[in-house]
Amino acid sequence: MIIAFIGGGLFLLVACLYTLLAFGFPYGEFAMGGKYTVMPIRLRVACGCSVLIQLFAIIIILQTADIIPSLFSIGITRGLCFLFASYLTLNAMMNGFSKSRKERLVMTPLAILTAFCFWITAIAS
Repeated sequence: MIIAFIGGGLFLLVACLYTLLAFGFPYGEFAMGGKYTVMPIRLRVACGCSVLIQLFAIIIILQTADIIPSLFSIGITRGLCFLFASYLTLNAMMNGFSKSRKERLVMTPLAILTAFCFWITAIAS
């Protein structure tokens, strides 16, 4: 299912951004409210943890679409896909209210598109 590839690819872009943030690159205006240009240590750790969750979400969307072998039953995989779709929908709303213009303009549409891909994949599986 092409929509799962798109969703996984978009979320991989987010994971790359958060990896850069975890390593101290100055892209903080695109994430977590945009308060910091360079994330402080405690937020770098949070970014690193977020990357692991994002990579897991990519695996889940690809498994739900039956693109890669599933580690879990289809019911669990599909449920996790719905969970990530819900999270991304909430995330899109939160990004839309961010004080950071860069986060609103870049991350909000990215979260909306990714959420859409997760919703369609979960519903269509």
